[in-house]
Amino acid sequence: MNNLELLGAALEYIENNIQENITAEDVAKACYCSKSYLQKVFKYVNGYSVKEYVIKRRITKASRDLACNQEESILNIALKYCYSSPEAFTRAFEQVWRCKPSVFRRGARFTDLCPRLLLPIEIGDVYMNGRKHVDITELYDLFSGRRECYFVCCDIKSLTPINEISSKAGDLAILEVLKRMEKAAGDEDVAFRIGGDEFAMLTNSKDINYASDIAANVLKMNGQPITYEGMEIPVYLYSGVTRFEGNKLQYDDLFISLHNKIKDCK
Repeated sequence: MNNLELLGAALEYIENNIQENITAEDVAKACYCSKSYLQKVFKYVNGYSVKEYVIKRRITKASRDLACNQEESILNIALKYCYSSPEAFTRAFEQVWRCKPSVFRRGARFTDLCPRLLLPIEIGDVYMNGRKHVDITELYDLFSGRRECYFVCCDIKSLTPINEISSKAGDLAILEVLKRMEKAAGDEDVAFRIGGDEFAMLTNSKDINYASDIAANVLKMNGQPITYEGMEIPVYLYSGVTRFEGNKLQYDDLFISLHNKIKDCK
C-alpha cells in the first residue's frame, strides 16, 4: 500500500466510523500499518494529526445536526458523536467554533468548517497543485438546481505565516473567513470550504452584479484582525466571482473551476 492508498484507506475508515469511539491506533490497525507511520504521513499531507481530524469532522457533522435538526437535544447529538456528557461536547465544540453549541444553534448558517478530505484530483500524471481535495458532493443537488447562479470564491492571503505562529491561530483565520462570508451573504446563499484555506459561496442569483457586490463586501473586511493569545493578526483575502460554464455538471470539473478562479484572483 503506497502513501496515497494509505491515506485513502484512513480517511474512509474514519468517515465510516465517525460515530464510534475510534482512536489513531484503530485507524492504523485498519490500514495495516504502524500508528507512528500513519501519523507521520497523515500530518505531513493534511497538516494535523489523525485525532485532530477526527475531532474536526465530528464537530462539523454535529454542527450540521445542530443547525438542521432543531428538535434534537444537544445531549443526543453529543452522545451520537461519542461525547459522554454535554460538558465534554461543549469543550470540544468551543475549540473548533469558539462558541457554545447552544449559541451556534441560535445563529449559525454555515456549518462545513471541516469537510471530509479526499485524495487529490489527478490530472494526467499530475495532482492538482498539492491542494487539499474535499468532499462537497452533499451539495450536488443544490449545484444542479442553481446551474446558472454565480459563485463567490475566497482565499486567505498568506496563511502560512499565521500557521507558523500557531496552528490554532491558523484555525482562527479559517473560521474568520466563514464569518466574513456569512456577514456578506444573502439569506439563500450557501458557503462551504473547498480546500485548506479556500472557500466558495453559491449564491441564489444569476446576476453577476449581485455576486460581485458580495465579493466586494468581503474584501472591505480585509485587514480586520483575529486575536490569538493577546496578539492581533490581520487577515486578508482574495475574492472573485465565477459561474460553471461546462455542458455537463461534473463534480471534479466544478471543483477545479472554483480553484482556478481563486488562482486567477491572486
